[in-house]
Amino acid sequence: MPGKALRRPAVEVYPVTPERWRDLETLFGERGAYGGCWCMWWRISRAEFSSNGNRGNRQEMKRLVDSGQAPGLLAYVRGEPIAWVSVGPRETFSALERSRTLKRVDDRAVWSVVCFVVAKPYRGTGLMTPLLRAAVDYAKRHGARIVEGYPIEVGGRLSGYSGFTGVASTFRKTGFVEVSRASVRQPIMRYFIRG
Repeated sequence: MPGKALRRPAVEVYPVTPERWRDLETLFGERGAYGGCWCMWWRISRAEFSSNGNRGNRQEMKRLVDSGQAPGLLAYVRGEPIAWVSVGPRETFSALERSRTLKRVDDRAVWSVVCFVVAKPYRGTGLMTPLLRAAVDYAKRHGARIVEGYPIEVGGRLSGYSGFTGVASTFRKTGFVEVSRASVRQPIMRYFIRG
């Protein structure tokens, strides 16, 4: 029904471990989430990303998961994997480290939130907020003092992949503050963990 507010479903969030690989495959589907990305865009060079294609990027993500490094978190509703957020120390995202647009603000150690994927039936239900909170909590449990994100300012509805790095209003609502501006539409935002 048009104009009807969607209720956010009850969500459980877990790190992606080898036991949860099949769930990540289910969420990402045959196309690897966004055009064969498998959330490798920020992790490898652009040349590697292009030459890997869907299959190679999938293999690289599987290798990461099998290594014991949780490359992100999966959200579930009633046992079904319905969303993903990628979070980790900034230095684990080599393409991000080389980015001229999203260059480091300073030399402080940060954890980065670089990607969100939400299954179509759950888009528009506000899932980005609990995912972002879970990413901050996960980073904090692993010693992070600063969590950084690279969301976009949205002037209307998102389309296609446009909001894959997150939405600035959600980051603000979750307690992130702008520390720099990569472009007119893309702030660099940080959450400072107290204590």
